[in-house]
Amino acid sequence: MRVLAVDDEAPALDELAYLLRADPRVSRVYTASDATEALRALRDADVDAVFLDIRMPGLDGMELARVLRRFARPPAIVFITAYDNAAADAFDLGAVDYVRKPIQASRLAESVRRVIASLALPSDKKADEHEDQVIPVELAGTTRMLPRSSVRWVEAQGDYARLHTADGSHLVRVPLATLAERWSESGFVRIHRSYLVQIRLIDELRLANSGYVVLLGDVELPVSRRHTRDLKDRLVRAAKQDWTR
Repeated sequence: MRVLAVDDEAPALDELAYLLRADPRVSRVYTASDATEALRALRDADVDAVFLDIRMPGLDGMELARVLRRFARPPAIVFITAYDNAAADAFDLGAVDYVRKPIQASRLAESVRRVIASLALPSDKKADEHEDQVIPVELAGTTRMLPRSSVRWVEAQGDYARLHTADGSHLVRVPLATLAERWSESGFVRIHRSYLVQIRLIDELRLANSGYVVLLGDVELPVSRRHTRDLKDRLVRAAKQDWTR
């Protein structure tokens, strides 16, 4: 696999290139210190993946990734960064992975494995994989990739959101409103200013003493008045789709 490493800080770029060259699955490593050099390198060489820093002068990593997506044969993107507040945007851009600095050899090796796996998928399966977005979450000091399909409901906690799965919960630095907008086409619906739920997992919508609630297994969540009508309509539409299959 041929890769391009991009970072405006020379020591970080040297370390990244060294670790990539040490991986036997990587046959060639090109380097660039900014977006301009990266685009020049991509013009002259065919690469399979770009390992890309986010915060750079001029065109930053996110902007460069948007340019790369318009290529006829876009390379896989792996973001390498010291910051975690751009993770949601990174995966909206179809990034294969999001690695936090300082880089560990074992973590980078996992990124290489994910890139190779993504390159081996047929194009229709790649589209399906992108729809089941993954979210980077911190667990005991380790970044874990959580499939969006495993999220049952989401709870607002200030500027953060807590993702609830069957196995537990994970706090991510993304506002609930942002997730509600980005995940609406994947079946997530806002039921309250504090809650977002996967509509296909709703077992029941019922009237309680304080208003409507939804049941997701043994979990009961309130539905606000402003979201009740929309939720009812969406539940009816979802049911009709199931009947006509």
